[in-house]
Amino acid sequence: MSTDLSEGWDAVAWRFMARRSDIGTGLVRDWATAHVPPGGHIVDIGCGSGAPIAQALIEAGFAVSGIDASPTLVATFRERFPEAPVACEAAQYSAFFGRSFDAALCVGLLFLLSEADQSTVIRRVAQALNPGGRFLFSAPLQVCDWPDSLTGRRSVSLGRDAYARLLEASDLCLIDCRADEGGNNYYDAVRA
Repeated sequence: MSTDLSEGWDAVAWRFMARRSDIGTGLVRDWATAHVPPGGHIVDIGCGSGAPIAQALIEAGFAVSGIDASPTLVATFRERFPEAPVACEAAQYSAFFGRSFDAALCVGLLFLLSEADQSTVIRRVAQALNPGGRFLFSAPLQVCDWPDSLTGRRSVSLGRDAYARLLEASDLCLIDCRADEGGNNYYDAVRA
């Protein structure tokens, strides 16, 4: 029996693409413009189909590489952005293209993973960032869990204090938390 590394997301990929809104896109674009060098390299972890976030970053002149565990979403990303590297792999096992990045982005994914996998992703992202590189990810400020609306699987936020400790243990410093127009929280961290 094979393991679904997409954690149920490939089965709901078409529904996800139909429901994906542009909430948070402006926040991400503004963050990248403020903290990533023009034309800088950004890895979008859990990139999905690339719309709307990777698209906004590419249109703003950034070099975006995508990682997603859903073959359907990766195929759509590849079709939309044939020049952008994309890998079909789970974030917690990703090789991050064997390179380093100016910034990493993880919107709507980290809290879908187990606590151990969240820690692994944070550690691996830190290793893939250039010194001074930024990491932006979304997760609630409070400790909580809930069923994902599309897959029904358990989502879990470790909360601000736990995320700050995980970031610090990986040589990342939590700089700020901010909310988008939908009330979603984003953690902004920098590599020492």
